[in-house]
Amino acid sequence: MSNFFTDNKDLQFALDNLDFEALVALKEDDYKFSEEFINAPVDLDDAVDNYRRILTEIGDVTGERIEPRSRTVDEEGPHFEDGVVTYHPLTQANLKDLRDAGVMGVMLPHSVGGLNFPNTIYTMMTEMVSRADGSLQNLFGLQDISETIAEFGTDEQKAAYLPKFATGEYDGSMDLTEPDSGSDLQSVRLKATQDPKTGQWYLDGNKRFITNGCAKVHLVLARSEEGTSDGRGLSMFICESCPELVVRRIEHKLGIHGVATAELQYNHVPAQLCGLRRRGLTKYVMSLMNGARVAISAQALGIAEAAYREARKYASEREQFKKTIDKFPPIYDMLTRMKLKTVAARTLLYETTKIVDLRQGYNHIMAHTPAADLDPEIREKQKRYSKLAAVMTPMSKAYCTEIANEVAYDGIQIHGGTGFMHDFNAERFYRDARITNIYEGTTQLQIVAAIGGVMQRTLDPVIDDLATLSFEGLLARTEKTLKPMRKKLQDAVKFVNEKKDTEYQALMARHLVTMETYILVGYLMLRDALKDTEREAMAEKFILNAIPEMDAAYHLVMSEDTTTIDKHSDIIEY
Repeated sequence: MSNFFTDNKDLQFALDNLDFEALVALKEDDYKFSEEFINAPVDLDDAVDNYRRILTEIGDVTGERIEPRSRTVDEEGPHFEDGVVTYHPLTQANLKDLRDAGVMGVMLPHSVGGLNFPNTIYTMMTEMVSRADGSLQNLFGLQDISETIAEFGTDEQKAAYLPKFATGEYDGSMDLTEPDSGSDLQSVRLKATQDPKTGQWYLDGNKRFITNGCAKVHLVLARSEEGTSDGRGLSMFICESCPELVVRRIEHKLGIHGVATAELQYNHVPAQLCGLRRRGLTKYVMSLMNGARVAISAQALGIAEAAYREARKYASEREQFKKTIDKFPPIYDMLTRMKLKTVAARTLLYETTKIVDLRQGYNHIMAHTPAADLDPEIREKQKRYSKLAAVMTPMSKAYCTEIANEVAYDGIQIHGGTGFMHDFNAERFYRDARITNIYEGTTQLQIVAAIGGVMQRTLDPVIDDLATLSFEGLLARTEKTLKPMRKKLQDAVKFVNEKKDTEYQALMARHLVTMETYILVGYLMLRDALKDTEREAMAEKFILNAIPEMDAAYHLVMSEDTTTIDKHSDIIEY
């Protein structure tokens, strides 16, 4: 028997040690929902017990049913003929298992049949699903679409769509990318026009690289304002599959073979405006991005976990020179680094989801409370958690997806030549991991998104609080090696700020974000080691491994000047 929750001590540690008190109270409206809905928790203990029960059930589904099907799904994938996408029978079985478990509306409110769980718990499910089959996350992980309708849609739209999303009758896709726009969503050209007589909206144009583009419900970014060419002319629309919405083809991809990635053609497709005009990119897509970054972080982490476990199992069974290869120092050093990276990524991810949950909770209060009645403390907390989420979600996405690629790479290396063969899972993990640091914003764009918060020292209060914890013995000695690096980061940020050169800041952004990430994760791992002594050695090893990289980043920032920009150009041209 394999259960992807109960066999993962680190995931259980995250559930047991996250501070859920404030975020669950916000999610459950101080547990008032229990007076109206039978499945709503009556207190914090009841809520966490329910989370654990559902996570255990999903752990069983992913370990016992979904994972054994993953190789065949990868080999055969969906079928496309005459404009119709048909998912593989085993993918359909996976989705049925998840529907039967009641987890297709994890974050949707009780009132529409959802579980009303926080993002943190949904992310844990996403990680387990991704460990079982990385491609399945691209179907299970699209629940942000229904969340967007729940947050910004009309009452009529909520009534029409949300109950069916909660049961899994409806699935969705997020139609943003176009053939020429890529990451530059401001340049989206798909046209939305409104019939002046009926008020009906219609969509015309093309979208590309649309995950699950064969969905029943589409959330579409389109240009609604004639004569505009920037993000202020874009609105968000809801449309349904229909003859006018044509799937032109599905992509033949390197990895995540189980999900269809489609090119779509809109031929005057009837649509409904979601939210307000002109807010499509500036508000709704930006809101979606926080959820999307977290979801892909979890997908990457699940793949990394699978790659690490596969490599560890292979190394413990493969004999060379009369002993298993996991006994050789170069191999157990690689396995140790793989494990450290997954633990560190998980620590950052679930600290990030906690912040996202708090941001969403306070955003909801702000949106549903008249300004005159709003507690100033609520307003202050909403601002604080919004700023933290703005830097931590791209930081998490960049870190988790990059380490997933590193862990999957090392997984093949430990397998040796067999890892290169299609007969082993190692090469699939490597292929599946590769997309995670590309879609929903490349790592380079995550650095761009995070650097503002790094330059403004947004995370300083968080790290200050962590630094006041009472570390003793090994942890105290380890923190002493981390403190000077934090001072170096502060000096480097000051150095770059004083230059007042935006191009130089952009060039140094990767180094600065790398330093900030390692420092935050280092302190988080020290904190976690206070709760579990088995984590002391991991915290020490992680920080000692990170210091050379942080030191190199510091010297690169401090030793270079604006002429370096020209030098980089010369190297490219050479």
